[in-house]
Amino acid sequence: MRILGHVASPSFLSNGTALLFSPSPSLTFTPRFSPLSTVPFRRRSFSIAAEMASPVKKVLVPIANGTEPMEAVITIDVLRRAGADVTVASVGKELRVEAAHGVKIIADALVSNCVDNVFDLIALPGGIPGAANLRDCKELETMVKKQASEERPYAAVCASPAVALGSWGLLKGLKATCYPSFMQELQQSSAIAVESRVQKDGITVTSRGPGTTMEFSVALVEQLYGKEKANEVSGPLVMRPNHGDEYTIKELNSIPWETEDNPPQVLVPIANGSEEMEAVMIIDILRRAKVNVVVASVEEKLEILASRKVKLEADMLLDDAAKLSYHLIVLPGGLGGAQAFSKSEKLVDLLKKQHESNRPYGAICASPALVLEPHGLLKGKKATAFPAMCEKLSDQSEVENRVVVDGNLITSRGPGTSMEFGLAIVEKIFGCDKAMEIAKAMLFTV
Repeated sequence: MRILGHVASPSFLSNGTALLFSPSPSLTFTPRFSPLSTVPFRRRSFSIAAEMASPVKKVLVPIANGTEPMEAVITIDVLRRAGADVTVASVGKELRVEAAHGVKIIADALVSNCVDNVFDLIALPGGIPGAANLRDCKELETMVKKQASEERPYAAVCASPAVALGSWGLLKGLKATCYPSFMQELQQSSAIAVESRVQKDGITVTSRGPGTTMEFSVALVEQLYGKEKANEVSGPLVMRPNHGDEYTIKELNSIPWETEDNPPQVLVPIANGSEEMEAVMIIDILRRAKVNVVVASVEEKLEILASRKVKLEADMLLDDAAKLSYHLIVLPGGLGGAQAFSKSEKLVDLLKKQHESNRPYGAICASPALVLEPHGLLKGKKATAFPAMCEKLSDQSEVENRVVVDGNLITSRGPGTSMEFGLAIVEKIFGCDKAMEIAKAMLFTV
């Protein structure tokens, strides 16, 4: 067993004033006045029948150049899993956004075209300079201030609670949290700064960074739909049941993955139907480690439509990427994406050559079962996959592990294990210290 670290324990918002993520005491709900209203915030109660009959919840997730892509994509993906109508809106003049770590996201709309729309929630991702670019968008500032004055929920993660919400005066007297290096700025905005992983105060929800964003997003689902829906959504994510526990990587037949290439080059293919959280977390974490990540589309164009309708733009087409050599090839999951990978003769050929040359390769979620297994790339290997797909693996002896490394093969289970998966790759290539450095910077470990 290889231990990488641990995080605080998650839970979900409840109907009353309970702790958010038991048993951790750091995540609390505090009913308060809206900062732009003299009317006390009152929690609205709905019967199950009324809630089922209610219209679809509309959510705005604004993005900008420099937005932290993990925070944006996780928030969008999780809320869409809950059934929310999420509009991804660019604060700039173009739909295409160059997020942090070179991740390219195509928005659904421009913020300037959304100003007259009413949203049940506005949720801001972080990242620098992304948070500053959100702050400087006057249309967005007007929309969020109106959201607060009309007592409709608003939220932010990472730098954005301090840089955007705080600077707009929307956290005065409220308990809030943010990325550690912005805590002083948060205090200067007259917020009550706390170190919770997720903090809810009335209609406002804040969180700390990439490593807390899945918890943050599930909390937003409960804010909109209730605890039952939050539990329903969180299950298939394969989140850790107790975030207070140390997480482990199961390694068998250990061999070194170090390379003389500086930086090492890694291929991450994407396709229509790829799971966007998994793809973005892998890309983001590896680029934080200074890996040269080549994102290649197996489709006929660079832009792909991922499983939860997030539009991502690859760096190049697979035909061009296939001309290069890679230290590692790693596949995100998603049912449609995995099926597209399995049908791509060029990608399968690359994987087989990688295997034959004893170079590392890996997959997560549906891809171990739908790509590696049918093409003979798991023969004699221990692996894991998305729980519903594990029956397709010929050897199921290690499937309950969240990340399995067997020699030059690495596999994992789903969106909720993607950070562990990415960190395990970093550890194999660069060592445990580098992996822990990144884990702590993302606030995945404490």
